[in-house]
Amino acid sequence: MLAFELRRLREESGKSLAQLSEDTSYDRTYLHRLETGERLSQLPVMEALDSVYKTGGLLTRLWRLARQEVFMDQYKEFMQYEAKAAIMHKYMLAIPGLLQTEDYARVVLSSSPPSVGGSDDLEDQVAARMGRQELLHREPPPNVRIILDEAALRRPAADRKTWRHQLAHIVGSASSPHMVIQVLPFEAGVHDLMSGSLSLLWLPDGQCVAYLEGSKSGELVDGPNEVAQLRLSYDRVRDMALAPPESLAFIQHLMEESTS
Repeated sequence: MLAFELRRLREESGKSLAQLSEDTSYDRTYLHRLETGERLSQLPVMEALDSVYKTGGLLTRLWRLARQEVFMDQYKEFMQYEAKAAIMHKYMLAIPGLLQTEDYARVVLSSSPPSVGGSDDLEDQVAARMGRQELLHREPPPNVRIILDEAALRRPAADRKTWRHQLAHIVGSASSPHMVIQVLPFEAGVHDLMSGSLSLLWLPDGQCVAYLEGSKSGELVDGPNEVAQLRLSYDRVRDMALAPPESLAFIQHLMEESTS
C-alpha cells in the first residue's frame, strides 16, 4: 500500500522521478525502488515526501505499518505492546535495538546468514530497526530502565570507530531523564535470567506483559502469575547490577580502552 501511494502521489503531482529527486535530494533510482516496494526507506525519507506532496503525515503513518512487515512474526505482537508501553524494564544479553547506532545495527544484522534479499534486505532491516527507536521520542516518552549484561559490552564490533560511537551513544542515551542504564558485571555471579533477555512492559492501563528473547526466538508472556515471577527475577538482577553512576563509569572506561 505504501509503494502504491508513493507512485500514485507522484503521478498525480505530474512530477518525474528526476524532479522528485531534486525536490528531496534522494537518488532517483532509490525513489523508484520505494515506489515498486523493493525497498523500505528510513523515516526522514517519508517525512520529506509528506512535505513535498503535502499529505499531512499519511506516508509516515503508512511507513510505520509497512516496517512491521520487516520483522519476524513472533516479534510483531511484542512490538505492538512496546510501542504503547509507558514503562519498560529490560535485561539484555546484547546491545538492544533501542540503543543501537545505525552503523552498529548494520554490523549486528549482517552477522546473520544472508537471505535471498541480500544487501537490500539488510538495509531494510536497518531502516526498520532505526525506525523502531522513534518510540523513545514520542510525547510523553516512556520511562525506560535497561540492565546491560557485561557480556554485551565485552563483544565489540570489529571496527573500533563503530564500537566507540556505540558506547558513546549508550552513555549519551543515559542522560535522558526518562532513561536509566545499568551494567550487570560478571562478578555479580549466577542469576535467574542467564538463559536470555527479558523485557517487562507496562501499558498505560496498568497491564504488564513480559517478553523472553533468545538469539532466534521469542515468547510473549501475559499470564499474571508468570509475569509476577519474571518481575521478581528482574528485581533480583537489578539489585545485583551496578548503580547508574557506576554503570556509566564502567562504560566510559571501556570507551577509553577502545582508544588505546
